[in-house]
Amino acid sequence: MSNKIYPIGIQNFEKIRKGGYFYVDKTALIYQLAKTGSYYFLSRPRRFGKSLLISTLEAYFQGKKELFEGLAMEQLEKDWIKHPVLHIDLNIEKYDRPESLDNMLEKILSDWESLYGANPSERSFSLRFAGIIERACKQTGQRVVILVDEYDKPMLQAIGNEELQQAFRNTLKPFYGALKTMDGCIQFAMLTGVTKFGKVSVFSDLNNLEDISMWNDYVGICGISECEIHENLESELHEFAVAQEITYDKLCAELKECYDGYHFTHNSIGIYNPFSLLSAFKRKEFGSYWFETGTPTYLVKLLKRHHYSLERMAHEETDTQVLNSIDSESTNPIPVIYQSGYLTIKGYDKEFGVYHLGFPNREVEEGFIRFLVPFYTSLDKVESPFEIQRFVREVRAGDYNSFFRRLQSFFADTTYELIREQELHYENVLFIVFKLVGFYTNVEYHTSEGRIDLVLQTDKFIYVMEFKLDGTAEEALQHINDKHYALPFEADERKLFKIGINFSAKTRNIEKWVVE
Repeated sequence: MSNKIYPIGIQNFEKIRKGGYFYVDKTALIYQLAKTGSYYFLSRPRRFGKSLLISTLEAYFQGKKELFEGLAMEQLEKDWIKHPVLHIDLNIEKYDRPESLDNMLEKILSDWESLYGANPSERSFSLRFAGIIERACKQTGQRVVILVDEYDKPMLQAIGNEELQQAFRNTLKPFYGALKTMDGCIQFAMLTGVTKFGKVSVFSDLNNLEDISMWNDYVGICGISECEIHENLESELHEFAVAQEITYDKLCAELKECYDGYHFTHNSIGIYNPFSLLSAFKRKEFGSYWFETGTPTYLVKLLKRHHYSLERMAHEETDTQVLNSIDSESTNPIPVIYQSGYLTIKGYDKEFGVYHLGFPNREVEEGFIRFLVPFYTSLDKVESPFEIQRFVREVRAGDYNSFFRRLQSFFADTTYELIREQELHYENVLFIVFKLVGFYTNVEYHTSEGRIDLVLQTDKFIYVMEFKLDGTAEEALQHINDKHYALPFEADERKLFKIGINFSAKTRNIEKWVVE
């Protein structure tokens, strides 16, 4: 029986090592990082181990050799020099007004000044920061190490509020700029975050940062690879399979489908979400662990503000430039969605330099679609899982009338602002519903110029549907027959329904359906 203690939610390297928690050894990569460069930036989705990486770097640069016993670092590092470390964690505060960031920086700087002294002539945050770096270096005789965790938290929380974002940008830009000014006193600096705000933004004074987010050498620095699972958790995999009453191979396939699939560059191995994976091992149960720890409301705001067609998410295309940075004025929600971990790289077209994106795994796809329900329909969070269950039951039972009546209730209370984008709204709602039903049945979904055709298959029934906007249900049905949409299923033993549906812009709902 495994006696591993999983460090769920524990981001402190010292606590993990002293407490005997399970740890996947990343120290060879950390050594490589420390010896081959000085200024780094890494973007990874939340709950992906960024804080643990920062904490490990901190212990390493503080010369805490004893914590690295039995790890790769023990063999690699010979000198163990103790550096002054300035660790900034912007994760704690809620950034809803300009002074929330000021208060945070004030506290951080005051703490450091009590250690390294203050100079009354340094009035601004950036001057104080630069002064602290200089004094720390002089007093200890060693260059300073600067570690910033979640550097972008204030900017992310202000998405959609241009004024607040501008205020945060004006504060952070010169503050991080102090790193460049004090280069001679700095040994190493690492900034991590979920997103990378563009060149014109907080980083414009920091052009010496190496962004390793898409470097193949470092894809495994956070998260867990398949190889690492088998190296570290082989006996636990067998125990997990027994607990689930499935074979070892089936368990490995299921873990892969649920939690793997993050690709941070075009030719890299897949990386598992460490939070979800270890939570699953701890409980020996599959669950939506990552989604339960935080909800990406800023993403929904972005999708709605840019009138984004949700259907595009599953097969979005983009290039390196877009993936790599977020410009706050940008009208493209894709980089934020990608960097937040809801989409990942699925393929790459070398000739044109184009990346193909998609959902990384089932946990993310299902969690995200479920999360969207209350934002796009009249349902609240509590009702939606039950409604989906009822939808699926009706589809499986061939009860299409109940199904469409339930679908009508999804469109009720559509707000006026959505009506300007009538067609997109109804397509988005249908996409969400059929995507959710599709987790339990087989769905093919196509849209083009104002019409949707859809095939839904269960073990007993096949539904071929056509949706029209401001036409008639009869025309929609005629379209199915004219285009021979049902032809591929004629030899099938299952019962076939052809359904024409009309959606009315006036009533903002499904107006009629006819069945053949």
